[in-house]
Parts: sequence; structure tokens; C-alpha cells
Amino acid sequence: MSTEYKLKDIPSLADIPNYGKVESEVEGVENGKVLVVRVNDDVHALSPRCTHYGAPMKLGVVSPDGRITCPWHGACFSVSTGDVEDAPAVTALKKFEVYEKDGAVYIRGDQAAIQAGQRDPNIQCAVAAPEKVVVIGGGSGALGAVQTLRELNFKGTITVITSEPNLPLDRPKISKALITDPKKLEIRPAEWYQAASIDIVHDEATAVDFGQKTVSTKSGKSYPYTKLILATGGIPRQLPLEGFKELGNIFPLRFVTDAQALVAALGEGRKKIVIIGSSFIGMEVGNALAKNHDVAIVGQEAAPLERVLGVEVGKVCQRNLEKAGATFYLSAVVEKATPSAADPSKVGAVHLKNGIVLPADVVVLGVGVRPATDFLRDNPAVTLEKDGSLRTDESFAVAGLGGDVFAVGDIATYPYHGPGAEPGQGTLVRIEHWNVAQNAGRSVARTIVHSLSSSQPLKPKPFIPVFWSALGTQLRYCGSTAGGWDAVVVKGEPENAKFAAYYCKGETVVAVATMQTDPVMVKSAELMRRGKMPSKKEIEEGVDVLAVTS
Repeated sequence: MSTEYKLKDIPSLADIPNYGKVESEVEGVENGKVLVVRVNDDVHALSPRCTHYGAPMKLGVVSPDGRITCPWHGACFSVSTGDVEDAPAVTALKKFEVYEKDGAVYIRGDQAAIQAGQRDPNIQCAVAAPEKVVVIGGGSGALGAVQTLRELNFKGTITVITSEPNLPLDRPKISKALITDPKKLEIRPAEWYQAASIDIVHDEATAVDFGQKTVSTKSGKSYPYTKLILATGGIPRQLPLEGFKELGNIFPLRFVTDAQALVAALGEGRKKIVIIGSSFIGMEVGNALAKNHDVAIVGQEAAPLERVLGVEVGKVCQRNLEKAGATFYLSAVVEKATPSAADPSKVGAVHLKNGIVLPADVVVLGVGVRPATDFLRDNPAVTLEKDGSLRTDESFAVAGLGGDVFAVGDIATYPYHGPGAEPGQGTLVRIEHWNVAQNAGRSVARTIVHSLSSSQPLKPKPFIPVFWSALGTQLRYCGSTAGGWDAVVVKGEPENAKFAAYYCKGETVVAVATMQTDPVMVKSAELMRRGKMPSKKEIEEGVDVLAVTS
């Protein structure tokens, strides 16, 4: 039942400036709080914490077009409705009526809803339409697509075909925290999919007949579709070197089953771990393991993450992990792996070409992924890019297939229209980020639902890529350097791992990375989305990104 509650911390709504926000306790509700936000002279009351990982939205960013963005991971919500606008949140904020009377500010709402701090999407569905959406893949892109389809009242059948033995998981936690229990990683429980009439099929897609519109699986079954979403993700790369294929205790880290095998191999006691690859997966695993094990990280670059972040910021990340106990071997090339004297079936050492031998009880491969499109390699209806990905348009539709087939996530090469992109046609990118896959899936769902009621194309909503990484200190990043960057402007205290780094192509800021200055990243992402990001010169001259309101 809806009840009137007084807010303790806001004597007058007039005290809140435009684009301002105030968190307030709710009198009479234990642990009850709301966030009151003003946008363009309209005042709104919302749940105060991001529904993704609980970030305080009072530190978030409000934009003039009525969005509020989480300060940690870029999840974005509509201020006027609480609805999710951008990943990685999958649950909306709760919205409350707010008003002023008798010299105080009140909200009206249900006590349980105030305490819950979120609003589950209405996805219950009884199938009542002939359309059939089939999704191949069970990751972030798949979840974004199927949830949004049901949120938009799609009444056709939805079938998700995934070769993984689990429901869609919060995959970033696998490398960042080495969580091995899939139940602790499930984004939605089985009952949620059942209520939404979403069929999860644990099988492997082996072929697609794009003419007959059917998907064949390893078990011998065939699934017809009217719309097909390809969201198969990536396959961890292997090292084609002596010993790496033959020896045990050498692990990739992509799926929860990989984490389970790795943790089982570590067993009890301190182990010697060699991580090959100094990009995000390798660095995250190193950060997770360095406290309790002897961790050596081998990278080909002069600094970890140099290709993405540059040497200066890469060195900050290196120092963070060194403080945790990791040792780095950089500008290094791996030659081979050799067996353990105690058990010749398992790895015992990794040899570098410079003669260094690294003892190893366990080896983790963090050498990247390739698009999981092997089942399409000989299909005459599609042409894969050199890297194995599928070329799409800005709606993520695969070329030449009548607008009925879409590709999202790690397998999609699509035109990016953010800062630094080629004017008009955009810059072709393939981005392996959790948020990008989920936002692309959401975009495809909107396109599919729109196509059922209109013959006019739907222009996709723009989104700026965002990712985060646990590197001793949390790294936040937005934008894309796919079109290149020629300078980086670092503000703050990089020596203390507290900074904002602006990656520039000429005068255009194309990407921003931060540590311990979280709102700067999300504010930059919003400014990039609206074409309002300050120039390189303005950044150098000390403009405060957080103060930019236009």
C-alpha cells in the first residue's frame, strides 16, 4: 500500500540545483533511502543505489536528456522512469512520487519497495505470436537481447541455445574474483526465464541454414527462426608452442568451468603460478592470486596493457600488482613449457627465449580470444572477416541476410560513431567488452520489436563503450582508441594510482581511463555520447570535466 513518508535531509526541493541530486533518509522506514534528482526543473525520487553492484547514485552523473549514470561501471537509468538505459544493470531503479508541502518534502510509496531499492522488469509472458527469435550464445549479449524483447512486450517464442552448462553468468567476476559456483554468478535464476517463457537449451549450434531459417545442433535437433541473434562470444586462444598442448595444469580462463579447474589445481598451500599475457585477463587473475601465491606475469609489451593504455598508465597498473606480490617479466617471448619432475604429465616450468626459466605449478593463459564462429566458417551465405568476426551495420544486422540475422558481442565488427570515428560511415571496431555486448543485444531487441509494427528503420541509440578492471585499484575506461590515438594527457597523481588519463587523436579525446576518480569516467562517457567532450587543449588547460553541463 502506498504511504506518505517525510524525507529527513531535504527541507525544500528548491535547495536542489538543476542536474543536482541529494540522497535522503526516509522517516519511518528502516534502512530506507531515496535519491532526489532535478533535471530541467522537474524533480524525481529514485532508489539511491545502482542495481548492478550497489554503487551510490549520489556520486553518479546526471545528463540534460534525463539520464543518470552509475559512477562505477556505466550502468545508466532514466531519471523520469527508473528504467535501464545502458548496461550492465538489468534491473530498474524504483521511482517514487515526490512533492513538497507544509515546509517539508515527502515521497509516496510502499515501504517494501523503498527498502528493496529496485524494480524488476515486467517480463512475464504467455507466447501468443508466430515470431520465433533464436539466440545462439548464453552470455551478456544474449541476456541483453532476451530481457529487452520481453520488456518491450514481444509475444513470440524465444530460444537461447548455449553450449555452456549454466545459465547466463556475470562473467567478469570469473577472472576478477575466481568465483567457481555458477549459482553465485547467475544474473537471473531459472525461474525468471520460465516466467518469461524463454527456453534455455544447453546444446551446441553446429550449422545455420540461412535460406530455410533453421539452426542445427550437435544433438541433432533443428530450431526454426524468424529472427536470429548470433552471440557466441569468444574462444580463448592457445599457444602453439612446445608443451602447452600436451601438459596438464595449463588453463585458459573464460568460462566458469575454467575457473573450477584452475582452483582445483591450486589446491592447498602456496603455489608457483605463471601467467602468460599482461592484458586484462592476465592482470586480473594475477591480482586475484598474488596475495596467496607466487605469481609471475609474462608480457610481450614494455608495460602491461601498453597497447590499450600506454606505458605511463600501464606502469601504474604494474606497480599496483607488484605491491600485491606479483613479479613481471616484460618485453619477453615464451619459448616452451616443460614437464614437472614430480609428475611428467603436468607443467613444471615455462621457458622464455631470453633464457629465463620460471618454475610453475600452474600456468594461466591470458593471450586473448578469437570469435567463436567456427560453425559458420564454411557457410556460403556469410563471409567472415580475417579475424573470424561478422561484419554488421550500425543496427548489428549481418550484411546480405535480409535484416533477419544479427551479431553482437565478441563476434561482431560494427561501425562505431563515437569521438575520433570516421565521419559518416564510422570506424569499424570489434570490442570485447561485457557492456558492449549487452548494449548491442538490447539494441537488437529494440530493432526486432520495432520491425513488427513499422516498415521504417529504427535508428539505434548511441552508446559509448565502457569497461572496468580489478588491477589492485579499480580501473574505469570509456570510449575507443580503435581509430588510433597520438597523445595521452594524464591528470592527477598517477604515482598514487589516482588519476584521469585522456587519450587523444589530435584535439579529440577518444577515450578516458581513471583510477580513484570514478565520476570523471562516466561523465566523460556521457559527454562523448552527446558530442560535448572537451578538447585536448581544454583538458591540458585544466577544464573540470565534472563541471561541464552543456
